[in-house]
Order: sequence, then structure tokens, then C-alpha cells
Amino acid sequence: MRIKHVAIIGGGFSGALQAVNLLRHNGPRATLIERRPTTARGVAYSAAHADHLLNVRAGNMSALPDDPGHFARWLARHRPDIGAGFAPRLVYGDYLSNLLEEAREAAPARLSVLHDDAIDLIVRDDAIEICLASGGRIGADAAILAVGNLPPHVPPGIDPDLLGLERFAADPWAGDWGEGLGPDETVVVIGSGLTMIDVVLALDARGFCGKIVAMSRRGLLPRVHADVVPAPPLPERPRPTSVGLLRHVRARTEAVGWRAAVDALRPFTQDLWIGAEPAERRRFLRHLRAWWDVHRHRIAPSIADRIAALQAEGRLEILAGKLIAAEPAGDGVRVRYRPRGTDAVAAIEARRIVNATGPQGDLTRGRDPLLRAMLARKLIRPDAMKVGIDVTVQSEAIDAGGKPQPRLLAIGPMTRGTFWEIVAVPDIRRQTWSVARRLSNAHWVGGEGL
Repeated sequence: MRIKHVAIIGGGFSGALQAVNLLRHNGPRATLIERRPTTARGVAYSAAHADHLLNVRAGNMSALPDDPGHFARWLARHRPDIGAGFAPRLVYGDYLSNLLEEAREAAPARLSVLHDDAIDLIVRDDAIEICLASGGRIGADAAILAVGNLPPHVPPGIDPDLLGLERFAADPWAGDWGEGLGPDETVVVIGSGLTMIDVVLALDARGFCGKIVAMSRRGLLPRVHADVVPAPPLPERPRPTSVGLLRHVRARTEAVGWRAAVDALRPFTQDLWIGAEPAERRRFLRHLRAWWDVHRHRIAPSIADRIAALQAEGRLEILAGKLIAAEPAGDGVRVRYRPRGTDAVAAIEARRIVNATGPQGDLTRGRDPLLRAMLARKLIRPDAMKVGIDVTVQSEAIDAGGKPQPRLLAIGPMTRGTFWEIVAVPDIRRQTWSVARRLSNAHWVGGEGL
């Protein structure tokens, strides 16, 4: 199969980096299709507030796997005021945009950017055809889905039509849900993870002086980064079971501390997930995922200090409980929930609810026109855990009949069902690098065509 032209659907971090890597490997010509007016930023690096920081230090945020210090050098050249700590997410968006633009300028005939919306895709024996919202069509030898995360699902117990836009913000990255809040009003945030942190910081930055109540089933907050000495290599790889992983982390925590214990697993997490039986994956998602997420995906110390200060001032409360229902109450909403560990039902009177449960990946519940069309054509299927698109370990999309499709690939967070750890920069940069090598045939010759 010879690939001369690749269409990349989605121009956020994953799609832009895929295009860059194809050029760096002297691979096939690429067309990057992005519905937004900007490329390379996606939601994470475009909808962020100026106070939102990266969750990883600059030294580990290079977009290029073969050049670990690339972002740190870019910062030193373009934003020396920031230093090597936790850079603003908007600045990281500038970095990605600059990286894509430099690649495009170096090879203008090999990369084109099209601002349009892909709404359907047809796979033929020797080609791919992509239908656009504008009415146009693009032909390619292969297509790569880089659609990012799906918006959060509406939590059970909430009827968006009943509450309306004034009372319920379904997507924290869409619309101005912070508008019209009074200084004595309450906002309920569903979720207590990284998205909740972003929502709270955005409300605080715009001068909201009321109370924020963040609710999740366990009431867990993301842990904070700290300077730690890298742990020595693991004496043995943990077993790919929930019990084995838990015992391993507990034992290593006693020896080297929990941060080093978790970080030492990073080179193995994808292999552990791939090697785990479906029952073990489901057990992990049901019982350990929340604990893993707060320890694995940490926040900058300055952000943790601000969250702690808001709690100390009484402006932020973290509740552990299960949402039961939300119903209109005057101009606001009454939120009924069951506090964790009790059978009683409590209530909160609030002005607005913000859904910060985090991005989801269940294709059967998504509304993206392209993915719905591809599901109808049986070109893709949900993974067994219903957290994304089912793909092979080579990132080839698997059709409804279980057949891998070498001309149709998927990258980024929507492939978490196969890889699990595929939402952070280090994981996506490796995935896009590997896909570029295969499409450029660089994996046959050692990948020296850079």
C-alpha cells in the first residue's frame, strides 16, 4: 500500500503534531482539516484562561520526542520571563502554532491547511473520500482521525432542557457560563478533577466573589507536583491486574514516595493496559481510576496554593456525594444529592450548575456528525470499555466487523481504550511519531529521514 496523500481530520494538538511529524519524516503530502479558525491549539490551549497553567514543567513538554529540550529552548527564546516552571497553557498554544507554521513554511507544497468541517468519510478499496460541510470533497490515500475529546456527557439526574442555558452549562469550554453571576450567589460544579480546577480559576479570575461547591462521588482533588528525585528503575514490572498494580504502588510508595512510585510506572502503563484482561480493565475503571487520575495528573504548586486559599476563605467547598436530581428553583436551581457514606438526601440552592465531569469518549452517546456518520457506515466501533474509538496497537481503526483498516487511523485521547495513557503530551508525541514513521516507511529504514 503506497501512501502519497494523507488527510488529517482535526487540527488541535494531535492533528497538528501528526502533520509536523509527517513532514519531519519526509512522508506523504498532508492536508490538515480543522473546523476552528485556528490550528494547533485545540480546546486545551485555546479556550484556556490566562491563569491556567500546564500540569507538567516545561522541561517535559517538548512536542518532539527526539528533542526533549525543544519547548524549554523555545520558551527561553520567546518568553524568557516564564522560566522553566509551569508555563501558561495559552503560551503552549503559541509554541504549537509556531511549530506547525515553521514546518509549513519549510515545505509549503507538502502541507495544506483547510478550515472546514468534515461531516462524512467513505473508505474505498484504494482511497478515502472526505465530505465537508461546505459541500466540497477531499480525496486521499489515507485518513487520520485526530478529533480530540468529546464534550462531557450530561450527568445522570440533570435534564438540560428543563434547566435551560441560564441554569446549566453542559460544556465548560463552550459559551460564557460565568456571565450574570451575582456576588452572593452559589455555583455548583459537578466534578472535582482538573476540569473543575479550570472552572474555579476562571470564575476567580473574572472576579466572582460568591461560593463554589464542587461535587464528585469521592470528593478527590488532584494532587500537587513537588520536586522529587527520580526513582531508580523498577526491579520488576507489576502484574497487569488492579490488585497487582495497587500492591506494587503501595510497596514502592513505602520505599521512594508516592510521586516517584507513580512516575516510575510511566514507561510501562500502556503495556500494562494492553496486557490486561477486559475484566481487569473494567475493575480498574470502576475502583481505581479516580485514585489513579488524581495522583497521575497533578497540578502546579501555585495552582494548588490558590485552590487551598479559596477553601480557607470559604469560597470553595469540596463535597463527596452522588448527584440525585437538579430542578428549577426561581431563577436558580436546587441540587439534590446523597452525601457519601449516608442514605440521607441533602440539597443546595444555587444560581448555576457547571458540568466539569471531564471529557468523555462513548461514541454511542456523542453528537459529532462525522463520528455518527462513520458509526452508521460501520467504519468505526466503540472500544470494549466505551471510552473511545477501537483501534489496533498500530492505531488502525477497527470496523464494526472487527477488521483493522490500514487506510483509516485514529490518534489522541479517543484511542484511550487501546492505550489508556494517551491523553498527555509525552504519550501523544510518541503516537504521532510512530504513525508518521509507518506512513513514511521510515520504520523500514531506521527512521533517519528527518
